[in-house]
Amino acid sequence: MAHRFGADRPLVLGGVAVPHDQGLLAHSDGDVLIHALCDALLGAAALGDIGRHFPDTDPALRRDRQPDPAAARGDGARRAGLRVVNADLTVVAQRPRLAAHIPAMQANLARDLGVGAGQVNVKATTTEGMGFTGRGGGHCRLRGRPARD
Repeated sequence: MAHRFGADRPLVLGGVAVPHDQGLLAHSDGDVLIHALCDALLGAAALGDIGRHFPDTDPALRRDRQPDPAAARGDGARRAGLRVVNADLTVVAQRPRLAAHIPAMQANLARDLGVGAGQVNVKATTTEGMGFTGRGGGHCRLRGRPARD
């Protein structure tokens, strides 16, 4: 999941407003952390991807609206007989520094998933100036491990 930085947008990651001079450009809220989590849960449940459930052509999903919280909670995965055991997310971006905001991101995501805080991990790293993130882009990826009930 990746979005470009752009002016006149708040930067929101994992449901946390992060002070920065730019936000992430997207047709929706641009919260790549929640979007990546939704995509991973939908994929683990063989329910397609976030674009199928929340298409960029739907005007109801424009700008500051995020995907249905049910997707972030893993409701589709549960209906498919899966349960969230843990989630591990990595934000790759040159700036801003995110370390101080990670505990709040983890708490938000754990609450959305209905799991303990120790079951959600968020990390942040840079590419040391290499590639599109080195030129100011943004990126998030997620590895999650759902388990069968």
